[in-house]
Amino acid sequence: MEKVISCFKTRPEAVTRLICFPWAGGGSIHCARWGNVLSSSVEVFAVKLPGRESRAKEPFFQSMQQIVDEVIGVLLPLLKEKPFALFGHSFGAFTSFAVADALKKIHSLEPVHLFVSGASAPYSETRIKAPKRSDLSDEDFLKWLISIGGTPPELLANPEVLKLFLPALKADLHIVENYRCNKPSSPFLSCPVTCFDGKDDIPHDLQAWKDVTSGEFTIKMFEGSHFYLKDSGNEKIILDYITKHLETSEIDYL
Repeated sequence: MEKVISCFKTRPEAVTRLICFPWAGGGSIHCARWGNVLSSSVEVFAVKLPGRESRAKEPFFQSMQQIVDEVIGVLLPLLKEKPFALFGHSFGAFTSFAVADALKKIHSLEPVHLFVSGASAPYSETRIKAPKRSDLSDEDFLKWLISIGGTPPELLANPEVLKLFLPALKADLHIVENYRCNKPSSPFLSCPVTCFDGKDDIPHDLQAWKDVTSGEFTIKMFEGSHFYLKDSGNEKIILDYITKHLETSEIDYL
């Protein structure tokens, strides 16, 4: 499991697990460290994809199905063991959705909460019509990257670091740009779904996420652009919100 999951603090006594999925090109560390911050009732697992961190020498995945198969293959016994929630930002919102979809349809398992951030619903027209970025030249790709914000300027100015960073980012974008799924004809989840987003990001079709659940649906907007969640103030609000809702779901589950 260590190959696929980063867990900074194992908590056998935790009542719930929070499974976190990275943004495009991202690693597991940002969300894994939440395990040091959240209450002892929550154990945090952050997904580590091929081509980065300790898996740097592995080839990138080419499809969403590969991610879903690997994550479920590794985590299924643990997901059957106790309640779990899913969180994903941007590309991670799509992977968390795809994993939730497969878990429900194939294994009849459902999260106690789905938290998605910085992304339109995968079946929305807004997402489907969005321009493809993964085929851009490195120069044009960098211009776009700078325009969405959140990438440190020192990273963009360092050719050696960029050489390592760009392939992972483009590989993940290639997956999401070629990922297709139909709008649910009826909600396949009954758990609450919460959408987080930055007010200054490009507009996302957040309302379309409502179609995945018959449960409670909430949208929460934050100051900032695409990487609004890297702001420490915003992050604290998000983590407090997640903790509160997971602790509530524990009571409901029990």
